[in-house]
This record gives sequence, C-alpha cells and structure tokens, in this order.
Amino acid sequence: MSGREPGSTVDPTSETDGAVDAVCFDLDDTLCRYTQSGAEVLERAFDRAGVGRPWSIDDYYDGYRNYLEESTDIVDLRRRCFADLAVAAGHDRETGRAVADAYADLRDREAVELVPGARDVIDALAAEYRLGLVTNGAPEMQRTKLETIGLDDRFETVVCAGYDAPAKPAAEPFDLALEALGSTSERTVYVGNSLRSDVAGANAAGLRSVWVPDGEAVPETPDPPPTYRLETLAELATPPW
Repeated sequence: MSGREPGSTVDPTSETDGAVDAVCFDLDDTLCRYTQSGAEVLERAFDRAGVGRPWSIDDYYDGYRNYLEESTDIVDLRRRCFADLAVAAGHDRETGRAVADAYADLRDREAVELVPGARDVIDALAAEYRLGLVTNGAPEMQRTKLETIGLDDRFETVVCAGYDAPAKPAAEPFDLALEALGSTSERTVYVGNSLRSDVAGANAAGLRSVWVPDGEAVPETPDPPPTYRLETLAELATPPW
C-alpha cells in the first residue's frame, strides 16, 4: 500500500502534491510526556511496596537487556528484573514483583500527561483525516498511556513498533499503519518529535514528515530533513500541507 519501490525513500525536501487523507502520530514526547523521571517513579514504587531503597534506577537500566529474550512483554521483563534485583539486595522475589507492579502503575497512569494542545489537534484533524499511531514501545505500556491521557479511542490503528514490526526508523511499522488505514504513503503525513526515529522512519516509508522538536537543542540543518517543521504541536490544528 505504500506506493514505493522496496528499499526506496522519498526526498522530503521535494515539492509534494496530492490530497492527504491520513495522519499518523508518534506517542512519547509528541502527544504525551512523563512528569517524573524513572528514578522518581522508582522511589515512589518502593514506598508503595513498603521497602527501603534496595536498588537504583541505574541498576534496572544496566540489567534489563539481560531479560529481553526470555520475557513475553515489558511487564514480564520488569518483574523478572526487579525480582532478581530484590534477591540480590536480600529481599524475596515477591517483593521485587510488587515493586515492579507499583512502578508500572505509577509510571504509565500517574506520571504521564498530554502535551499542551494535543487534544485540540487530534479533535481538529479527526474531523477531516483518518488517524493512526505508530509508536516504539510495548503494547501494554503504550495502550495504558493512551488510556491515561484519554486518547485510547481516537486512532483507527495503533502500531507498536518493536513488537508488531521492527522498531522505527524501519519502514515496516509505517507500512502496517498504511494498510490498516487504507491509505498510501503519498497521502499520509507522520508527526513526531525525533529526527532519528520519526523523521527518518517516515522518510524511509515515503510519508511526509512533520517534525515538532521536544525542547532540546535544535540543529540549524536538521538531519534527516523533515518535510515540515513546527515549533509546537498546537500549530498542527492548521495543517501545513
């Protein structure tokens, strides 16, 4: 459905034409963002589970890759990792699992919020375009965030790249979204905050890319180049295409 030769890319700086009938979004730091760091969430999870501070967030970040192959999803991975960290710190495995469950609930239900203007943009675009979501991340985690921010019923398709297909910037997750939306790359726009995964992935799949930087340093010449650049997501209520 992408309308491009396999392995080819589109020049995002070339002049585009043709009607747009679908808009796809990234999730993290595009539509939602965390209000607390992982370390802060872990501190609260320890409190909720009724234990001290037996390990740090760096211990988790340093060790989670060891559980990727054997875990069924991010919830299972975190429970396995935290259980082993708890044992290493002199606690039982169930304590580690309790901390993992508290961490997941706090992180994706209480420490996440909508980016300003996101709901208005979604409402405005939904009146004219079919909407999809292409996000890197585990399905359970990403769908929980969507529920938390109240956007769980706003997208016709949700592709969790890295699980449903290879992670962005691969073209495959975009192709899955196009197929589900019944659209083509020439008629679809993708909105994201990351040059490396969002813009590069959209460009590889032949979609027009809208880059909305998330507040970090902005290069004078973005690489890869997006089709459009906006200062804030709210500007998307008046589409640039």
